[in-house]
Amino acid sequence: MSIITNTFTDPRERARAIGLWGAVVGISMAAGPLVGGVLVESVGWRSIFWVNLPVGLAALLLTWRFVPESRAPKARRPDPVGQVLVIVLFGALTYAIIEAPHASATAVAPYAVLALAALVALLLYEPRRREPLIDLRFFRSAPFSGATVTAVSSFAALGGFLFLSTLYLQNVRGLSALDAGLWMLPMAVPTFLCAPLSGRLVGSRGPRLPLLIAGTAMTVSGLLFALFEAETSNPTLFLGYVLFGVGFGFVNAPITNTAVSGMPVAQAGVASAVASTSRQLGQALGVAVIGAVLAAGVGSSSYADAFVPAARPAWWILAACGLAVLVTGALTSGRWARATAERAAERLESAEIRQSAGAVA
Repeated sequence: MSIITNTFTDPRERARAIGLWGAVVGISMAAGPLVGGVLVESVGWRSIFWVNLPVGLAALLLTWRFVPESRAPKARRPDPVGQVLVIVLFGALTYAIIEAPHASATAVAPYAVLALAALVALLLYEPRRREPLIDLRFFRSAPFSGATVTAVSSFAALGGFLFLSTLYLQNVRGLSALDAGLWMLPMAVPTFLCAPLSGRLVGSRGPRLPLLIAGTAMTVSGLLFALFEAETSNPTLFLGYVLFGVGFGFVNAPITNTAVSGMPVAQAGVASAVASTSRQLGQALGVAVIGAVLAAGVGSSSYADAFVPAARPAWWILAACGLAVLVTGALTSGRWARATAERAAERLESAEIRQSAGAVA
């Protein structure tokens, strides 16, 4: 994301590039389960790790050949304290969520307290640094804050959706790894088709419409499973997967484009990196939360008997994530939100100029 942000400086070109990046995500979502299913059934499960070697090598060679350098004029200072605090915060929080259904409150409480302490320390420590790991002034921009919330919500929904779908298709329906991968196509294909369209819409009309489409589609998909047990019927299961794929396809381009819009050039890479980190955080928390909810509902029963009723609260959570995308997109893509982004960008640029002047002096 940072490479795209620095390579494509024109807002319309950047939006289209992000849309193409989202389409590649759709291709990977379609190919990953299929290739994984073939490898697991033909070679064995360890082969899914060996396949990463040629992929990684190709990435290295292509980066060396085609990716332009885009380093900052002045290197940022490392912030090991901030990095440790972030690791402790999200590590302890995720562990507490995962263990909550199985462990006692007294066993989980220390990790929750540790996460809270790390958060407080981070909020007190970072603003005092000259070059903070996470510049909290970014969040004065309503579009940036909205992009962060949207990234966490949408990718939490993705993580939870894939988690529930995989368990249901293989452990309840008894499908093979390959057949389960084929059932991912109704979600992956719309993602592939809608992502470039979303990028064009962001470039020509702004992020509001793609965010509204994404939030609506993801919410309706979650409601199909929560209210009507869509997984119990092939047509409704297919429709639920298609709707989620449409929503996820439309959400990627406006996240990054909104996060970096109006940011000074020197800060755009950091802003897009925060958006990317929010994606990964959301996916990790989505799996942790949905896994904990499902485990609490299933208990000691078999998946085949207890999965559908046990998964209902989890589907409600995913519907709520879609609603968060919808509401956040509506609130942070208007004229007022753009005004806050402009003011935040002016403050960041002024601070950057003062820091540069101080360094020269």
